[in-house]
Amino acid sequence: MPTLWPMRVLVVEDDPELGRTVAVGLRSAGFAVDLADSVREAAFKAAVNHYVCLVIDRGLPDGDGLDVVRELRSRGAAVPVLVLTARDAVSDRLAGFAVGADDYLAKPFALAELAARVGALCRRAEQPRPVLIQIDDFEFDLARRRVRRDGVLLTLTAKEFAVLELLATRTGQVVTRAELIECCWDEMAEPMSNVVDVVVAQLRRKLGKPSLITTIRGVGFVVADDADRGRHAADGWTNHYSVRRS
Repeated sequence: MPTLWPMRVLVVEDDPELGRTVAVGLRSAGFAVDLADSVREAAFKAAVNHYVCLVIDRGLPDGDGLDVVRELRSRGAAVPVLVLTARDAVSDRLAGFAVGADDYLAKPFALAELAARVGALCRRAEQPRPVLIQIDDFEFDLARRRVRRDGVLLTLTAKEFAVLELLATRTGQVVTRAELIECCWDEMAEPMSNVVDVVVAQLRRKLGKPSLITTIRGVGFVVADDADRGRHAADGWTNHYSVRRS
């Protein structure tokens, strides 16, 4: 199975207002964000979901956030962890690194720096992938998060880019709606809703004709070049697309 490129982050913070602020900042940078407010909840979510990075506060109601890091590393989980805390003494930083944290950011902090650090941890941890992808007259610059068609820069939302990025990095291969939900949305997304369909419809309008995204009825979507679309037309690939209105 080809590697997926998930964009899902777990933020562990017991201050509801700060947790929401961090979530908004990371979502604006293109990440899907789940929230946890205790060691117990964080350990459970990290065990059952696939996250690209964890952002963990230390002072939690039922223990130290480093307990989550320690438990993850004890079972061999290599997910990157950024410790986000007001404890900024050298001894505190060393304690975090000693149990397996990858980065440490002291409060107060700038959301832009946090998003940049999370992005850097994700790039460092993931398997190699292309930085530039060329499909017909489209150019995908994954490092700068830009898409051009015939040299013209297209304006995409963070969610639209996340969906298109996953499809483009698996060019010629079908990506199911479930995979898109898992990688590009957080736990609040309803699996049976039409959120994927709506974003794909928006992408189709912005990308223009001929459509880069092909629908595989009852399965999912695929990004393919002109040659692939021609070869597989007989296999049931179709450019017909409609959005259910709720």
